[in-house]
Amino acid sequence: MELAQVRLLVTDFAACYRFYGEVLGLKPQSGAADGPYEKFSPAVGSAGIALQDRTMMAEVLDELGDTANGHRSLVVLRVDALDAYCEEVTMRGATILHGPAHLTDRLRVAHLKDPEGNLVELQEWLLLRG
Repeated sequence: MELAQVRLLVTDFAACYRFYGEVLGLKPQSGAADGPYEKFSPAVGSAGIALQDRTMMAEVLDELGDTANGHRSLVVLRVDALDAYCEEVTMRGATILHGPAHLTDRLRVAHLKDPEGNLVELQEWLLLRG
């Protein structure tokens, strides 16, 4: 089994597209800024984050409402210099809710939300297991 992607079902596709592409700096696969689907990739690694218009999936499953209730996801992104990255994304419009702070002796994190309220965790790995 292989993880293909994390997919977020969103209501305001354009705002989320801007957040993941322009604010967090992930690379869009096709440039479909109006949706209904786009996959974003980090500069390093193979995992990606995909956005899908919530109404598109509601048509498939016939059970999703117009809005998500509660936290339904946590996108985790690894960065090399957490403090500097937090400063960058703050200047581009993000609001850091928590951190940067140590989570463990090997990990520092910061948390923010995208325009739909999905949680994003930024991680800086301090020590690798050896």
